[in-house]
Amino acid sequence: MNILITGGAGFIGTNLARALVHGGDSVTLLDNFSPQIHGSNDQLPEDLRSAVRLVRGDVRDESIWTAAVRDQQVIVNLAAETGTGQSMYEVAKYEQVNLAGTSLLYDRLAKQPGHGVERIVVASSRAIYGEGAYTCPNHGLVFPQPRSSAEKKAGSFDPVCPVCAAACVSVPTPETAPCQPSSFYGLTKQVQEQMTLLFGQVLGIPSVALRYQNVYGPGQSLKNPYTGILAIFSNLARTGVDINIFEDGEESRDFVYIDDVVRATVASIHSADTTSFAANVGSNERTTVMHVAQSVNRYFGEKSKIHISGVFREGDIRHGVADLTRAKAKLNYDPSVRFQEGLKNFLAWAEESEPELDGYQRSLNELESRGLLHGRKI
Repeated sequence: MNILITGGAGFIGTNLARALVHGGDSVTLLDNFSPQIHGSNDQLPEDLRSAVRLVRGDVRDESIWTAAVRDQQVIVNLAAETGTGQSMYEVAKYEQVNLAGTSLLYDRLAKQPGHGVERIVVASSRAIYGEGAYTCPNHGLVFPQPRSSAEKKAGSFDPVCPVCAAACVSVPTPETAPCQPSSFYGLTKQVQEQMTLLFGQVLGIPSVALRYQNVYGPGQSLKNPYTGILAIFSNLARTGVDINIFEDGEESRDFVYIDDVVRATVASIHSADTTSFAANVGSNERTTVMHVAQSVNRYFGEKSKIHISGVFREGDIRHGVADLTRAKAKLNYDPSVRFQEGLKNFLAWAEESEPELDGYQRSLNELESRGLLHGRKI
């Protein structure tokens, strides 16, 4: 098949391209090589340079879609700005890339009957759920509202039942959960997903929205301070800089390894299902931030001190783990890489790269100067 991957020079895109090329598909990558993600590198990995077609351009440029979409049967829309915290002050940028860029794609498809596109897969996010699913001893399954700044400043980090305010326990979040994003990034992904599924029906293009959890693995950007704590903690631990953990360290995430993400995405591309749907892509594991910090620090010889800071960032959630029932039924998806195995692979790869600290400190300063980071002094 002829397959276009937007944001194709990024972490997920390059790994997906390798799998598709290996499977015999013809792959086109569209990317603008954003410095925040790629630094000064504006080239594809060497093994892909002769294996794929590269279109250099920005999804916000209407003219670029004509060249990119021509003769494509499948579009995998990965292009996006991805920083939860950054989205709370770079509002226009996130709207333009995540929403306007996708709007231009559908504007073109709607105006050109006979375009040949048979399937679209969009990278959605667990961020659309906000706090996600919990169980309350009085009301069963509930979906708490985003936590308030006042609650977190008082040291109350766990969400409570939205009905009776009782303590509740996080459980795997299904796709039927309401969308209650706590960040603008999450809101843009919610609208982007809804746009994809809506036009999938209207234009008769079977479409899949993959709600990726926290994707990690060798090859992810170590320069981008907005892509996750694994890159941040590995940079700090390698240089012996103190690791300051937000909240109380008991917040947890669903870290899904890149190989599993690629398998789920390939299954979506080649699925015979002609309906449009959303599906979680996760690991079946819940991992606390404290466990991540300790594991990373241990790998690099425990050169850093770990501090529980109580600092919190607007837009963050408390816990997150995905219910994978639908992904199993629709895509035959079962995660195969456990966190400890995947983390070891990631850290062995990161050890060969130069650590990057400036971007992380700059991101913290930006958040605090805008009133989005609480409890830290510059």
